[in-house]
Amino acid sequence: MKHLSGGGGEGNSIGLVRRIMQTIMVFVGFAVLSMFLYNNNSASRFAFPATISHYFNAFSSQEYYDPNLKNILKNASMKDKTVILTTLNDAWAEPGSIFDQFLESFQVGGNQTQKLLDHLVVITWDQKAYSRCVDLHKYCYQLQTKGDNFTSEAFFMTPSYLHMMWRRIEFLGTVLELGYSFVFTDTDIMWLRDPFPQFYKEADFQIACDFFNGNSYDLHNYPNGGFTYVRSNPRTIWFYRFWYKSRVSYPTKHDQDVLNKIKMHPLITTKKLKIRFLSTGYFGGFCQSGKDFSKATTMHANCCVGLENKVEDLKIVLKDWKNYMGLNENHRKNSHPSWNVPKSCRGSFERAREKRKKNKGRL
Repeated sequence: MKHLSGGGGEGNSIGLVRRIMQTIMVFVGFAVLSMFLYNNNSASRFAFPATISHYFNAFSSQEYYDPNLKNILKNASMKDKTVILTTLNDAWAEPGSIFDQFLESFQVGGNQTQKLLDHLVVITWDQKAYSRCVDLHKYCYQLQTKGDNFTSEAFFMTPSYLHMMWRRIEFLGTVLELGYSFVFTDTDIMWLRDPFPQFYKEADFQIACDFFNGNSYDLHNYPNGGFTYVRSNPRTIWFYRFWYKSRVSYPTKHDQDVLNKIKMHPLITTKKLKIRFLSTGYFGGFCQSGKDFSKATTMHANCCVGLENKVEDLKIVLKDWKNYMGLNENHRKNSHPSWNVPKSCRGSFERAREKRKKNKGRL
């Protein structure tokens, strides 16, 4: 009897263990299912895969280990390891084109901007642009583009344009990984004043806007990737990887449109990335320009399609600015000048859109 009794106790113990294990497995199953459903829901809302491990792959090792790039960044950097970066191809580097106007804007701005040329690194897309750059500027770096030809003008939203924009994001991510903060500026932006006093001290990533609603914290602002100030830290390094990888989910979108898609993603909140949007009162453009010349810091030929249109209207910008800077201090304070642009750029977006529709119809 004792033997039978002992055997029953052991059987009860085994049964209890089995029931506990089954209960645990049920809870684990529910947990896994919940995580799957949540991630699927999150992915559908934001068009991203659920896993994030692939966002932590390094950028192009070619630039990361390039001693020439490291040397240029080191020589051009400010004391806090900040550089100013722009990109240039042959079409924009031609004499009398965008690059000449870009460099001239630093000269017109006086000592406030002229000194910043010592920290400007021009990233070129092709050999012609590189040759033109070294004739005019001391810090030039030719970016490897894996056989792509970016010599001619890359028309807005064409495959070449999209590839160029994403290659740019990849490169900027590499600069962050190398430990350098940067101001990135499109070459069709005129530098009128030193922008650094207007930047937010606590922000990780701050960006200009096509249209600014008055609240620099509001994620509903419409950003423009042509002008950014980014501090190198683990948050921004992660963010540029995340941004670059996100192109896969939006194959027909350029970097700016994808930024608009991901700026409210919960992962960005989790990473505590501090984003601020720059006022068009200081960092204006053809989409929305500031009215007060005493605050004007940059002027961007945005909302404008076509190289000739940009060149023509940026000449007008520089003329307006020269006239303003030519006034003595008292006259400047009492004057109320206004920008005489856009003229050539007006309607260029609509004309380009109609042209794309016609070409699409032919296909």
